[in-house]
Amino acid sequence: MKKNTKIIISVVAVLAVICLLFVAYKVLGPKTAEGSKAITIEVTDNNAQTKTYELKTDAEFLSQAMDELAKAGDFSYEGTNGDYGLYITAVNGVTADYDADGAYWSIYVNDEYGMYGADSQPVADGDKFGFVYEVYAQ
Repeated sequence: MKKNTKIIISVVAVLAVICLLFVAYKVLGPKTAEGSKAITIEVTDNNAQTKTYELKTDAEFLSQAMDELAKAGDFSYEGTNGDYGLYITAVNGVTADYDADGAYWSIYVNDEYGMYGADSQPVADGDKFGFVYEVYAQ
């Protein structure tokens, strides 16, 4: 009987230590933080109105940062997947219909015309992205 009591006390002591370590980790352990990259996204709509968003993110690609921004605020977008990746069709409720009037949403990266779709455009700290409503003129 004495042996069983010692075993029970030992098990309870071990469980108590584990609980204390768990509580200490939760209180003193690493805290969640904002993303490590600070980026800017500017949207210029069909009326030449510009809205600027500042975002801290760990996103690898622009579309991931856009998803984070859409969850956090008043930013929204729509797009379709095609042969060249994600094609943006609407931003903040403004739809660009290339077939109807040659309008499209262009992507600018650090004030230069983007060479990739939103789902393949890498994100680096300090980047500035622009979504600009443009109309192709022949």
